[in-house]
Amino acid sequence: MKKMFMAILLLCSIGLFQYCSSSKKAQKSLTVVSYEKDVAPIMQTSCAPCHFPPDGKKEALNTYDAVKTHYDDLIARVKLPHDNKDFMPFKSKKPPLSDTAINLLEQWKIQGMPQ
Repeated sequence: MKKMFMAILLLCSIGLFQYCSSSKKAQKSLTVVSYEKDVAPIMQTSCAPCHFPPDGKKEALNTYDAVKTHYDDLIARVKLPHDNKDFMPFKSKKPPLSDTAINLLEQWKIQGMPQ
């Protein structure tokens, strides 16, 4: 009887710890990334003024529609090796995007690019 009770207690404890771990992962995936709150500040910091009219003469990245339209090119270019001529942001203008910023942009796409 005592062994049976200990086995049940052990199984319940294992189940509880697994639930806690899953709960933390679920909370992270529930964080909604939005253009206004998360993506626009990255664009402003890393892409202005070159991609922000009227001063910028490059492809505009100053609006939700522009970033959404050019997302695939944008993410490809920020992930290139830093010595590649197509790497963005241009090395003499701004520092490279952090892994955190790139992950945030990728998460935004996965979530359907909410505004």
